[in-house]
Amino acid sequence: MKRFENQVAIVTGGASGIGLGIAQRLGEEGATAVLLDRSEKELGTATKQLQAGKISTHAVQLDVTDHAQVQRAVTQVMSKYGRIDVLVNSAGVTGITKVKTHEVDPRDFARVWEINVHGMFLCCRETLPHMLKANYGRIVNIASIAGKDGNAEMLAYSTSKAGVIGMTKAMGKEYAETGITVNALAPAVVRTPMVAALPDAVIKYMTDKIPMKRTGEIAEIAAMVAFIASKEASFTTGFTFDATGGRATY
Repeated sequence: MKRFENQVAIVTGGASGIGLGIAQRLGEEGATAVLLDRSEKELGTATKQLQAGKISTHAVQLDVTDHAQVQRAVTQVMSKYGRIDVLVNSAGVTGITKVKTHEVDPRDFARVWEINVHGMFLCCRETLPHMLKANYGRIVNIASIAGKDGNAEMLAYSTSKAGVIGMTKAMGKEYAETGITVNALAPAVVRTPMVAALPDAVIKYMTDKIPMKRTGEIAEIAAMVAFIASKEASFTTGFTFDATGGRATY
């Protein structure tokens, strides 16, 4: 199935983890996968991996919190391809965990918010005008169950992901009549390099809350994003989809 034939899909945080898995799935379904990431080394490795799978790809090294860099990246993509059909905002960090609110470093809180929320806003802001001109677009923001439930001792991350969900709701309403949909996906813990770096106690805390008693897989998240980003998902916007193994039923 080639649901994204002739489409261009930007994936932030696309050089590794969930972002790379999403880029690969969209590419396998026909999209040109544009990877935006701050790691030049990981971008090189990811690009080779996708090209080995005969996926058309383009990589841009940038910091999503830098407005000028985001503007240049979007301009570059439009100059090269003339269109942006899909934007998947997957770039994110957990920040320092296993600390209670009174122990949170204000600098870490600000950094997590800057990347997870402000960076996402900048990417949406610069991409939306091009989608509006085309009267079509799909934006998928990667949130988290932490944004719905609030994970103890993950204040910065939980707060930022709640912000992602709120932003998605507002944007979905704003562009509901334009042919552009804006949705989010809230996974529970997924087996990624970022998760592997978390303390074992944090992973156990999150997994114990999942009725399936396991982590999600990157391929499972990518499959859901592919549906949300497809033309098939045309009557849903401003919604946060679930990928939590039964943890969230609302």
